[in-house]
Amino acid sequence: MNSVGPDRSRSFAPTALWMRAWTHAWGKVGSRYLPFADAASVELPLGRLLRLALFQVSVGMATVLLVGTLNRVMIVELNVPAWLVALMVALPLVFAPFRALIGFRSDTHRSALGWRRVPYIWFGSLLQFGGLAIMPFALLVLSGEGQAPVWVGQAGAALAFLLIGAGTHTTQTAGLALATDIAPEASRPRVVALLYVMLLGGMVVSGIVFGILLADFSELRLIQVIQGAAVVTMVLNMVALWKQETRNPSRSRVGTRPAFRDSWREFVKQGRSQRFLWAVGLGTAAFYMQDIILEPYGGEVLKLGVGETTALTALQAAGALAAFGYAAHWLSRGTDAYKLAAYGLVMGVAAFSAVIFSAPLDSPALFRIGTVTIGFSGGLFAVGTLTAAMALERNGNAGLALGAWGAVHATAGGIAIALGGALRDLVSNLAVNGSLGSAMLEQGAAAGYGFVYHIEVGLLFATLVVIGPLVQHARAPSMPSDSRSSSSFGLAEFPG
Repeated sequence: MNSVGPDRSRSFAPTALWMRAWTHAWGKVGSRYLPFADAASVELPLGRLLRLALFQVSVGMATVLLVGTLNRVMIVELNVPAWLVALMVALPLVFAPFRALIGFRSDTHRSALGWRRVPYIWFGSLLQFGGLAIMPFALLVLSGEGQAPVWVGQAGAALAFLLIGAGTHTTQTAGLALATDIAPEASRPRVVALLYVMLLGGMVVSGIVFGILLADFSELRLIQVIQGAAVVTMVLNMVALWKQETRNPSRSRVGTRPAFRDSWREFVKQGRSQRFLWAVGLGTAAFYMQDIILEPYGGEVLKLGVGETTALTALQAAGALAAFGYAAHWLSRGTDAYKLAAYGLVMGVAAFSAVIFSAPLDSPALFRIGTVTIGFSGGLFAVGTLTAAMALERNGNAGLALGAWGAVHATAGGIAIALGGALRDLVSNLAVNGSLGSAMLEQGAAAGYGFVYHIEVGLLFATLVVIGPLVQHARAPSMPSDSRSSSSFGLAEFPG
């Protein structure tokens, strides 16, 4: 027995040394080139942080599948009305307002195993898997291959969308709170931001992979892709959870838990949190209203194929990923998070203008440029507001703070998606019937898409008005008393 021990240790020694060298090398690369990679610490090394972030990759994959691939296929290939698809994509809105409650419950959860966040992430993963498991059967009925009425397929698809949405909301809220628990207090905002980088990275990779797999489109191929996504989701989330949260026996004790209503009232009283949440809601609606119509716009107006339109989601996510890198550069130099979000709003106006003009110019290239810029500007707004949201956390209630941001973000996004599809159908039908005049009649279906994009531009300007005083409030303590008169006109001077 004694002779076996030394031999085994010697056989494993080179492997251990190689793993330490590999981790050290990637740590240097990550700290220099990856956005927010300096969030790694002794308590939360970069390898463990990146493994935890795999739950964000699964959420990004589900987002691309629902908002990107399935809405295009159901509208264009399966001839499902756009308003119905928009309603399905917006069904996760039912659970979005509960993200604050989910975060609060995970803050105060009593578990026999001593866990707070793990049970919520696990059940969220099961909901995601269940929705992805139901979706193929619903698509079979919608395609005419099943032995059931069409309404059964529509109901099944709606249930699948609902389960996937509920799962992603639960997993994401508890996962972000878990990351906040593990990370040291000083690096928590950057840890959460890195997790969103992984979300966008998952969207980019998933969009590229789905685009390649669906280039030669068929209903059977789409079903296989969805089934594969279900398996990958469970694998990623299980690996992400492994040995992340420490078991605490004190969490299994029965005790008095604070009421959610009291905790919420205390939270919204902090500083200017209500104005901040209004800005998050309006800005999110401005960027999300086009999500349901982006790929159908490319397919119906610019005549792009399924693979080309699926790749648009990857382009948009790549723009947002670049925005996170840009934001990391400026936030590390003391740039105000609210000002960064406002820059994203201004860039969004130019991005939507490019998309609007791509139709009369018949320019897919301009459309793709606008899509990338939408991702970049939306990314600046997201990381700016997310960084600001972390400053709202008090008394260790990270789940409540992140849940509030996520609830407003998801609720506004869901409402915007539903309105985007409905307004597109309404205006397009009126334009095609000649009810809006000869000029709109010539545009045809493009009129509905353009109407939605113009509304989004208006929402961007409204958000600038709301967020202006927050920029002023954030920078006021550091400004000299006589500097205001000499400063140039900026976002802080917008009316509140």
